[in-house]
Amino acid sequence: MTKSGDKKIILFDGLCHLCDSAITFVMKRDKRDVFRFAPLQTEAGARIADARGVSTADLDSVILVEGDGYHAKSSAVLRIGRSLGGVYSLLYPLILLPRGLRDAVYDFVARNRYRWFGQRESCRVPTPLERGRFLS
Repeated sequence: MTKSGDKKIILFDGLCHLCDSAITFVMKRDKRDVFRFAPLQTEAGARIADARGVSTADLDSVILVEGDGYHAKSSAVLRIGRSLGGVYSLLYPLILLPRGLRDAVYDFVARNRYRWFGQRESCRVPTPLERGRFLS
């Protein structure tokens, strides 16, 4: 397994085009090399999720692992934006909205993501430049 050290780990649905695009978005903007990535469908993703008590049976959420804890759904997205810094951190005050309201919007998109954005047959293979950022 690639050493993640003190890196934040983003677990995501590797079959979802929207999720994959979001990971590409984060990688391009992660100038401080804060994040490592693992699709939930992989052995590494399942192992990390299991170690934190996160069920992979329902793959409709992005999971942000920080230390021994984790954040899911809208909380994960807002914390990822804050970690990216710059204009993306300006969205973080939305964390003050009730989680139920934030997650309702997140869940609506999650329920429709395959229909709106499509689905892959299998998880993508990281490029040679990306490989070190994906946990295996």
